[in-house]
Amino acid sequence: MKTHRPTVGRKGEQEASEYLARLGHRILARNWRSGHLELDLVTLSGNELHIVEVKSRTAPVMAEPQRNVGREKQRRLVAAAQAFLHSDERGELPADLDVYFDVLSVVFYGTGADFAVDYFPKAFIPLYA
Repeated sequence: MKTHRPTVGRKGEQEASEYLARLGHRILARNWRSGHLELDLVTLSGNELHIVEVKSRTAPVMAEPQRNVGREKQRRLVAAAQAFLHSDERGELPADLDVYFDVLSVVFYGTGADFAVDYFPKAFIPLYA
């Protein structure tokens, strides 16, 4: 059965949210948008804000999904994170907040009931200020 890309993406983001919640993260936003900027997940864990890019694929995959977060995507994530931090939607955040950029990959096997999650916290350090 061939799965459509948007369905795989939505399912991957759902599995990613549940995975991070089990790790103790509080989900602040899913699919947050501001103009052309988008964040898949924004979570809070202690005094750490995690901007999480979710990469979902159906096996077999040609390359590891997390490798698809190149410089341009990183630049857009940083811009989106800055917009989120200046938005009214961010809610109450700790004063001593640290911001991290993570990548989480979800690879679905067969009909999609079986999947593997790989989480890469602090996957990149922004070079753009």
